[in-house]
Amino acid sequence: MNKRQQFERVFNHFDENGDGKISPSELQQCVRKMGGELSVTDAEAAVEFSDSDGDGSLGLEDFVKLVEGGEEEEKVKDLKEAFKMYEMEESGCITPKSLKRMLSRLGESKTIDECRIMISWFDLNGDGVLSFDEFKVMML
Repeated sequence: MNKRQQFERVFNHFDENGDGKISPSELQQCVRKMGGELSVTDAEAAVEFSDSDGDGSLGLEDFVKLVEGGEEEEKVKDLKEAFKMYEMEESGCITPKSLKRMLSRLGESKTIDECRIMISWFDLNGDGVLSFDEFKVMML
């Protein structure tokens, strides 16, 4: 089963009345069935955010956009946590020194010069350090 078929299957499960649309209340009920909590206000906001035709409900494409958007948010959150492990003193960037320190914690011995070279591969603006955006490019 490919990803599109999986989305259709979940969509059809959420679409309890079979009208080809997911209403805010259907979204709320399904989240509750899965053990989560979603307020009426949050369900309405989620639908409004992804509703491309303005009818107050989600078609399949809208649903896919909503779910994939959530996946992307989760990836960014995970990347931010990983980035914080490498940055030093919350400077907002990964320096050769902070990269060396983290690699050594992971059992990988590198010199500062080797770390500079590693950083230079993804240092898009040439400032000698990796910002979060450069780190994200490297990881994706």
